[in-house]
Amino acid sequence: MKTVDYLGLDPKSTEKTVDGLQKLLASLQVYYTNLRGYHWNVTGVDFFGAHAKYEEYYDDTAEKVDEVAERILMLSGTPQHNFSEYLKVSAVKESGVVTKTKEIVKEILDALKVLIALERELLANASEANDEGTVALMSDYISEQEKAVWMLTAYLS
Repeated sequence: MKTVDYLGLDPKSTEKTVDGLQKLLASLQVYYTNLRGYHWNVTGVDFFGAHAKYEEYYDDTAEKVDEVAERILMLSGTPQHNFSEYLKVSAVKESGVVTKTKEIVKEILDALKVLIALERELLANASEANDEGTVALMSDYISEQEKAVWMLTAYLS
């Protein structure tokens, strides 16, 4: 028996959700790596605050990566774990070296826009499959990231 049998979910109905979770996992992994680069390379008068904030963001993203991979497993999928595979499907693109806080914040906002769109699509697919666990996870991510978008846009204003 599979986990989805005990959860009362139809494995066929969750395939679309698992595919979406795989894409989200890849996108979060690339986003995480970008955040590490921002953390390491930021310079300027905002250094101390920005350096700490980017660490907070990548710690949060690392937690999301784990949660998404575990959700894939719960839905009887196998999470990808190769960076070469992530780069093929990630909706978030790799960043180059960026050192200025305002440029970094714009890149983070662009990535969050992509992640929120993926999460909304996943939420809709999971809802269709009666997968409340994934719905709740995506809803929490969206709420949290919308607040981050508000704060980052306020910073740029």
